[in-house]
Amino acid sequence: MNFILSRSGAVFAAFCVALCCGTASAQNYPTKPIRLVLPFPPASPSDLVGRMVAQKLSEQLGENVIPDNRPGAGGNLALAAVARSAPDGYTLTISTPGIALSPSLYKNLQYDPVKDLVPVARLATIENVVLVHPSVPAKNLKEFLALARARPGKLNYGSGGPGTTNHLANELLKYLEKIDIVHVPYKGATVATVSLIGGEVDEVIVSVASGLPYIASGKVRPIAVLSENRLPTLPNVPTSKEQGYPKFQMAIWYGMFAPAGTPQAIITRLNQAFTRISTSADTKERFAGVGTLPMTSTPEQFADFLKKEIARWGKVVRDSGASAE
Repeated sequence: MNFILSRSGAVFAAFCVALCCGTASAQNYPTKPIRLVLPFPPASPSDLVGRMVAQKLSEQLGENVIPDNRPGAGGNLALAAVARSAPDGYTLTISTPGIALSPSLYKNLQYDPVKDLVPVARLATIENVVLVHPSVPAKNLKEFLALARARPGKLNYGSGGPGTTNHLANELLKYLEKIDIVHVPYKGATVATVSLIGGEVDEVIVSVASGLPYIASGKVRPIAVLSENRLPTLPNVPTSKEQGYPKFQMAIWYGMFAPAGTPQAIITRLNQAFTRISTSADTKERFAGVGTLPMTSTPEQFADFLKKEIARWGKVVRDSGASAE
């Protein structure tokens, strides 16, 4: 009996020591550079957002936060790598809605977005715009849909690759309006936009920030923004909702994730840092320059949001038959 009690006491003592060490470790965190894995190509609009976040997080934590671009497979190469990383707070990633789309699009996903990654905070959102080549005889969304119905299988759209938001936004449009337009995937939304300018594809859906220079130069024509309200940067472009298509809305959101098992104290520390970043006047000004709106959330709120996004897009993917493979 004494042996059992002493052994139990030893186990309890070890647990207390581990708990205290974990708390101390979180209090001292970080003590070395942090790697921020970005699932985006360098110089893309999403990459710019990620690098802004890295710089601001470095300022908040007093340690270098080093961006590490790992594009590919709709962002899943980066997310899978982070999911397999040590849960110590020194490997983080930023994801777009791709993390919510992938479970339905890929049969052999190398990670589970709910079980293998833990949400830290929602960071920002950026609205999308529908662009067509000037040769396409459609001045608005209604005319584009009419053209697609008149020419089934003849119009095409470019995307940043299977499983990206550019891809799924168009698949959502196809599903909602029962049209037949052909998907042409590229290695990144920037490449797809260049192909649109060159007349290789008829339409792309991209972030407003990336589309603005080409809209201003007349190289592409905007026919709808996929937001709830008109945007200050494109005041003359009506929303899809205004044009009679309220379900055709899609924003690109950005969120921070860590490997599952990362100590809660570190998650809390990071979330507090992101809250200070997102609410600062400097961040709002810099994000506005790339058409991005900073956001805040608790880890729990973000986790709930992610589950709803997975369910929402799972239905769209199943009903539309979209696939990334």
